[in-house]
Amino acid sequence: MKNFSWICFVSLCYVFNPAQSLKAQSPYDEMHRPQVHFSPKENWMNDPNGMVYLNGVYHLFFQYYPGATVWGPMHWGHAVSKDLVHWQELPIALYPDSLGYIFSGSIVADLQNTSGFGKNGKTPLVAIFTQHDPIGEKKGTIDFQNQGIAYSLDEGKTWTKYTKNPVVKNPGIRDFRDPKVSWYEPGKKWIMTLATKDRVTFYSSHNLTEWKKESTFGEKLGSHGGVWECPDLFPLNYQDQQLWVLLSSINPGGPNKGSATQYFIGKFNGNEFTPIQDYTEPQWIDYGADDYAGVTWSNTGSRKIFLGWMSNWNYATIVPTEKWRSAMTIPRELTIKKPGNRFLLASEPVKEFASIFEKPIVFADKILDNFDLSKEAGKINGPAVLHIHSAQIKNFSVSLSNMKGEELILGYDAPTNSFYIDRTKSGKTEFEKSFPARHTAPRFATTKETDFVLVIDNASVEMFADNGLTVMTDIFFPEEDYSILRIQSPAHFTASKISFNRLKPIWDNR
Repeated sequence: MKNFSWICFVSLCYVFNPAQSLKAQSPYDEMHRPQVHFSPKENWMNDPNGMVYLNGVYHLFFQYYPGATVWGPMHWGHAVSKDLVHWQELPIALYPDSLGYIFSGSIVADLQNTSGFGKNGKTPLVAIFTQHDPIGEKKGTIDFQNQGIAYSLDEGKTWTKYTKNPVVKNPGIRDFRDPKVSWYEPGKKWIMTLATKDRVTFYSSHNLTEWKKESTFGEKLGSHGGVWECPDLFPLNYQDQQLWVLLSSINPGGPNKGSATQYFIGKFNGNEFTPIQDYTEPQWIDYGADDYAGVTWSNTGSRKIFLGWMSNWNYATIVPTEKWRSAMTIPRELTIKKPGNRFLLASEPVKEFASIFEKPIVFADKILDNFDLSKEAGKINGPAVLHIHSAQIKNFSVSLSNMKGEELILGYDAPTNSFYIDRTKSGKTEFEKSFPARHTAPRFATTKETDFVLVIDNASVEMFADNGLTVMTDIFFPEEDYSILRIQSPAHFTASKISFNRLKPIWDNR
């Protein structure tokens, strides 16, 4: 792709000594540095790429520029995890070459060695990516994006690019990129889901090297306020029914300005995707401003785990961080739910995330007129999760603030039946005029009962309402760590249970 975090507020007050001095110099202790989200040690990152699970290891590749903290010639960075929580950053996996920059794409484990790349019984990992030719782009041609492949026989440590790249040549479409490949068992073939202008085109192959066009989807459905990018196609079961989900990110055109990811639920027969409900109005996987280009891990069986880039192209290159730029969302498990007459895609934090929970502080049957949780539980001094459960839902807000008067407000507005995140006074906002804003999302649950979960980090909040039916992600940049957490309700909203979990930073073993 081309340019065109449960609460972590760490107060760093050290009495000088050599050990503490060394700790303070760590890049993971920078102001705003995420403590429970993956971010590279330094420099620029955007889209997650090539996410694959193999032999107990989750691989995360990502768009990376090692030369600066702004977008540049795209490489594929690489990190691995055994639990989706703690990550180890590895050397760069793929570098630009004579065919161009290495834009977004995917990786499959070719378990049956359909490609013939496997040797001595080793399963080949095959990466499929867009090669973006900057020279051709500069000359004004429109066919400067093509699809290439590379393979690895040592579980992603080293890669060999296919000598006959590209394997899918551009037919004359300026935006022709971000291949997501998966195995379609009924047809014994690979399916490539490719972003082509403001729609998706499907290709198929039996060997990953030779591809044919199958169909195109999306001409009059969903949002068309910008270019479609980073698509994904996968099956999910609802009760005893198999359905298919198609993701497509779009920039611009999101529900709260800038970039976002829409989805469609339907059927796929190996050739065509057909939605099973109306999508003249778009449906969004995340209604916040800062979840983009998200896709799922391959080779995880029926479990579908989603990860997004936690930023927005409106301001990604100018946010006030120094040595690093941007982070990923926490991994989320996807399910299909049907709260009324409509199928919806729900997302919640993966169960593995609970491995870094500390002992919870619990409050029962609490009337939330003006509840200062930080007085009861102590100042907000590290990454944490806030979980509010109630048998009824009424107007309420959660505010995170500091002694400078900076404040982030989140909550539910009953008159409009919507959730919101207000970052207008959250801290540093002057770097881009659209950043200080109040973002909203519809409530889809049809019951009065509600669950409201916040995952907050140094510079981000992720809201999961009603068991993931409504999700919002926003980033923010206070000049001083937030230390106060207050829950308020003019309707004297009663929470049957509030739990507050501090979290252990994932970088403890860096």
